[in-house]
Amino acid sequence: MSRLLRNLALPVATLVLWELLGRTDHLPDFLSTPSGIAAAFAELIGDGELGDDVAISVLRAFSGFAIGAALGVLVGLAAGVSVPVRNFFDAPVSLLYPVPKIAFYPIFLLWLGLGDMSKIVVVAVSVWFPVFIASIEATRTVNLQLIWSAQSMGAGRFVIFRRVVLPAALPQLFAGLRVGLALAFVALFAAELMGANAGLGYLVTDGEQNLRFDIMFAGIVTFGVIGFLSDRVLLAVRRRLLRGQLIGTAEAAV
Repeated sequence: MSRLLRNLALPVATLVLWELLGRTDHLPDFLSTPSGIAAAFAELIGDGELGDDVAISVLRAFSGFAIGAALGVLVGLAAGVSVPVRNFFDAPVSLLYPVPKIAFYPIFLLWLGLGDMSKIVVVAVSVWFPVFIASIEATRTVNLQLIWSAQSMGAGRFVIFRRVVLPAALPQLFAGLRVGLALAFVALFAAELMGANAGLGYLVTDGEQNLRFDIMFAGIVTFGVIGFLSDRVLLAVRRRLLRGQLIGTAEAAV
């Protein structure tokens, strides 16, 4: 309880100060107060608009994340254990990785239109790169003594990969997945701001254009909450799958 109170002290103090400054007219008009944002939440929930936009954005984000993560892990693991595959992807990935993936969104719009698919594709592309790189590094940093021990006991290549390489690579794989999950929401938010007729990004843009800054902030806060909850779920899955490997670590003690 004391740790919870310490963790909540700064956020609560910030909200109280924000509210006081807003009520005393010490904030610009576009910076809505927490009470105003809460009222906007009630309005959006009451007319069903928030629920519809959340469902659309969650579908786009999770679909893109699932596609990008699955392909990133599969191709990354293949590149990690196969030199020809790694050499094939090395130059294109090095060239395209620094480029913000949202820069390709106009191409996806022209190709796939304003619907869900263009958003899902740009999210998947954004997720693929960090997951792919993390998968390669995860396989390449596996302790060779573990592989040699398995070989000395007669294990074949597939068994070594499934029973040695993959479990040893999982911690770093999840690090890449966590980065990819965050980028999924970043890419989706940018895509919905640029070209969408539904979703949380569209809600933010519509609120800004109609000078409903309380609705704009409600959309931003909702995006943050969904991202936070998604990250907590991914960490819970990670702890469950890696509970044997986390024994004796600082994370296991928390």
